[in-house]
Amino acid sequence: MSMQEPCEANNWLTEHVELLRYNLKHWTGCGLMDECNALTAARQLYFAPFALLSHGVENDPVMNYANRTAQQLFEMEWHEFVKLPSRLSAEAVLQQERDILLKRVGQNGYIDDYSGVRISKTGNRFLIDHATVWNLLDAQGTPRGQAAMFSIWQHL
Repeated sequence: MSMQEPCEANNWLTEHVELLRYNLKHWTGCGLMDECNALTAARQLYFAPFALLSHGVENDPVMNYANRTAQQLFEMEWHEFVKLPSRLSAEAVLQQERDILLKRVGQNGYIDDYSGVRISKTGNRFLIDHATVWNLLDAQGTPRGQAAMFSIWQHL
């Protein structure tokens, strides 16, 4: 079941955003909005000028978070994005490249040098560069998915 779009009524999905923030710090040592409390960070990250997104651990992982920048790049509203199998964010010919990326993340916990072409709902292609992709683990160490963040992209 997908989450509702972040808003004041659901505290900007603070719990999920804290999972993203905690794991980024765990894997990379770099924080994400460390100067803010959890609620403020969740709100600011939703409206951040960089893309932040995540997917779950289903057999065919489904997106479960996308900030406004990611939604705009992929030309999808929240309710569409959180139903999207993660693999469909890349063109079919690039699936092998994406699989290699996910394997590297799985082995190392994160990577911070990913570049690749993604595709929007309407078929627009864009190149992302120097993306950070990291594993999400809960407090017990159980896998909860993967997240990605990038601020460099070029429409093709």
